[in-house]
Amino acid sequence: MPLSMVKTGESNIIKKVGGRGETKRFLENLGFVTGGSVMVVSAVGGNLIVKIKDSRVAIGTDMANKILV
Repeated sequence: MPLSMVKTGESNIIKKVGGRGETKRFLENLGFVTGGSVMVVSAVGGNLIVKIKDSRVAIGTDMANKILV
């Protein structure tokens, strides 16, 4: 399921990072790699704050839909 549908506070393992070349590289540079752990901290107005590799990152719903957990 896409990261945008995950409940707040649940830890999940990333199964696949989708998107075209540039988008995929951008997400991987932020730490969204297959097998990595990710947790949604909060979801406000279509934007997500996620915890990945001991840091917090804000992403939009469109990017979150490309990350499958």
